[in-house]
Amino acid sequence: QVQLVESGGGLVQPGESLRLSCEVSGSFAFSIVTVGWYRQAPGKQRETVALIPSEGTASYRDSVKGRFSISRDNNKHMVYLQMNNLEIDDTAVYYCNAPYHGDYRWNWGQGTLVTVSS
Repeated sequence: QVQLVESGGGLVQPGESLRLSCEVSGSFAFSIVTVGWYRQAPGKQRETVALIPSEGTASYRDSVKGRFSISRDNNKHMVYLQMNNLEIDDTAVYYCNAPYHGDYRWNWGQGTLVTVSS
C-alpha cells in the first residue's frame, strides 16, 4: 500500500520561505505519473497548488505562480514544494498526491501544516 508522508511545514511570517517534502513509499508507478501538491485551508475545500508530470513542465495555480516551485526526485520517490514570499492566504494543510481520472491515485497522508502569520 502506498504511503505519503509530508513534512516541512511550520509557522512563518509573511515574506518568508518554506520547503515542503513528500515521501511516497510503496508505489511502483511513481516515476511515470504526474504528482502534485494540494492544500486545504480552514473551512475551505482542498485545492490543487502545483502539478509536475514525469516529464515536461510543471503547472501552478495562479495565486502561487512565481512564488512556488515544485520538483521531484524519481530515484528517491520524493516530491518537493519550495514556497517563497509566503502570504497569509497560503495558510493551510499541504498534502501531496497524484491526480487520477478526476480522483486521486493514493490515499491521503497526514499533511503538513503551514501557518503564515505576522
